[in-house]
Amino acid sequence: MNQNKLPADPLSLILGILALVIGIAGCCCYGITAIVPLILAIIGLISANKSLREYGENPEAYNVQTRSNVNTARIINIIAVVLNGLVLLLALGMLAFYGTLMSTAILDGIENGDFEDDYYDESEYETTIESENSENWDDDTYIIEQEVDSVNLDSIQ
Repeated sequence: MNQNKLPADPLSLILGILALVIGIAGCCCYGITAIVPLILAIIGLISANKSLREYGENPEAYNVQTRSNVNTARIINIIAVVLNGLVLLLALGMLAFYGTLMSTAILDGIENGDFEDDYYDESEYETTIESENSENWDDDTYIIEQEVDSVNLDSIQ
């Protein structure tokens, strides 16, 4: 009898450990980073399940120690899937919560007209009309003062 290793013996164990380490390290930064370890853990879990199914079909062909390794990898991958799935759901929930808060605040501001646009200073763009008395308006008596670049036309000739 030649006893071999199961195909997922090292692979699923490595993927499970990586998924746990990246998931725990990425959990502190942002929850959206839980996507990558979640995918790694799912791949490791599928690989471990396939190898355990293969062992169940022909147990004499494989070593008992390799079955134990794959079973351990399967448990680690299940823990990684659950942990990273919870972190991802929590991050998506927070994103939805803060997104609705922001959209509600923006819509309330639009409906109420509470805009304080101090970006442009109104004094720079005001035009002044010179007239001493507002009752004596003639078309020729008012001058709009603006800053305009002027070109001396005499120098062009």
